[in-house]
Amino acid sequence: MKKYLAIVVLMMFSFTSFAQKKVSSYPQTYWSSGGEWIFSAGTVADANNVLRWAPVINLQNFLNFDTSDNFGWFTGFNVRNVGFIFDESPTVRKKVRSYNVGIPVGVKFGNLDGKFFFAGYELERSVNYRERTFVDERRVDRFNVWFSDRVNPWQSSLFFGINYRSGTTLKFKYYPSEFFNRNFTATDSNTGATIRPYENIQANVFYVSLSFDVFSKGKFAFLD
Repeated sequence: MKKYLAIVVLMMFSFTSFAQKKVSSYPQTYWSSGGEWIFSAGTVADANNVLRWAPVINLQNFLNFDTSDNFGWFTGFNVRNVGFIFDESPTVRKKVRSYNVGIPVGVKFGNLDGKFFFAGYELERSVNYRERTFVDERRVDRFNVWFSDRVNPWQSSLFFGINYRSGTTLKFKYYPSEFFNRNFTATDSNTGATIRPYENIQANVFYVSLSFDVFSKGKFAFLD
């Protein structure tokens, strides 16, 4: 039994050493991942826009390709909670959001083992839309729809940010594509008439976010 226990301990030690191993030669390829705290708003004209905090569910998974100590690029697969809050009138508030899946392409430059900058483009696909309506601070309506036509299904975004030596990442992101599909039609529940509820709402989302160790080299680092 002691012999088997010693073998298990040795295997665990070897795995831990591999997980913490720092690759010093280039190029380097590795996966990294982390969450994202999103503080977002929408550029809705003639409306009171309210800051929205979305700590969940935001998952970032990056495949990194570092070519030197000072330059690299990355792609990946992300799941993100994107939305905003605005007042249609002094008494009516709307809270809207879309869960998106996205594929980013970006570059990193600076000290990749410390403080560096990054920038890129991301194409996102809306998969679930939710809308809530409040009148005098009381919720009167709520619904969510998978693959809804209420929002533009494909949304482009541009981002840039800074990764600090501590591993904290600060990012700014802007969506040039409009959030709503302004050609969407629905039937008014009271009159039966066909309406376009988002026809006059031109909304582009932007946000600032915080992440932690999202570019950190972990156990999935490999030499090329």
